[in-house]
Amino acid sequence: MIQTTVVGSYPIPDWLAALPSEQAVIDATSVVFKIQENAGIDVVADGELYRFDINHPDTNGMIEYFVRPLGNVRTAVGRADIEVFRKDPQMKFRVKPSGVVEGPINEGTLNLATDCERARALTKSRMKFTVTGPHMLCKTLLDQHYKDRPSLCNAIADVLASQVAALDADIVQIDEANLPGHPEDAPWALEAINRVLDAVKTTPAVHLCFGNYGGQTIQQGDWDHLVGFLSGLHADHVLLEVAHRGSWELANLAKVNPRVGIGLGVVDIKTNVVETPEVIARRIEEAVHALGDGRVTYINPDCGFWMLKRSVADRKIQALVKGRDLFEGRR
Repeated sequence: MIQTTVVGSYPIPDWLAALPSEQAVIDATSVVFKIQENAGIDVVADGELYRFDINHPDTNGMIEYFVRPLGNVRTAVGRADIEVFRKDPQMKFRVKPSGVVEGPINEGTLNLATDCERARALTKSRMKFTVTGPHMLCKTLLDQHYKDRPSLCNAIADVLASQVAALDADIVQIDEANLPGHPEDAPWALEAINRVLDAVKTTPAVHLCFGNYGGQTIQQGDWDHLVGFLSGLHADHVLLEVAHRGSWELANLAKVNPRVGIGLGVVDIKTNVVETPEVIARRIEEAVHALGDGRVTYINPDCGFWMLKRSVADRKIQALVKGRDLFEGRR
């Protein structure tokens, strides 16, 4: 059976945003798990609510949560830093750098294991834990030490590798939302990402998408330019944005090494329209026809749900499972 899962993030409940506290995060995470469990999701995620920062709601903590604790990274960013950062044409979607690298990076106070343990205690279901990847993180930093992006990326990868080695999750997923738009980075990014994947003691996975902000695609590109990269990942499966882009790229995904399972995006998170089970079943059928039996190992949303309303996200989660079940019933 094809497994169902989510990519990671979930809309911040209004009451958590209004009165944030550690207990509120625990309560909200329990709710997120229960919603997925009630829907029948096979591998649940904690919604990434532990990353919530009222001062950085626009990125859902995807960057700042990981960067801020790192040793030798200054997060007090000045005007001169911003002027230098804005000269990078690949970072036009950010107003300022997430931090300034001033020396050899170390883990500082980053402690992913604590947040993973908190989530693990709240569900008995199979669970994934998500980590922003070294490529995405290095691209948002202003580097005044390494002066070489691949070297900075590898340094971040080494920190993340030591962190993920301690995670008690059934799946550890690395998230990369910038790489699909910059396939020229793939050779050096692959080395760094594999350093992290190799440290995972359970099942390693990678999520790749073309970005999402307010329903808008941030990165341009296609999967065909990343076939070699996808084939080279030391991952059990990759979760890919497909639903929003359409099925025209399935022929390209068929070229990916069969060793790497496909997590097929069948739910479009850039729209409030809730897919019917019939639509999801048809998307699975198209993919299985194009890729072959056994290639689609998971179905999932294109990306995280954090920018949708909870009522929409919940209905999409339910449709995901019903669509899978409808497809399996036809086989």
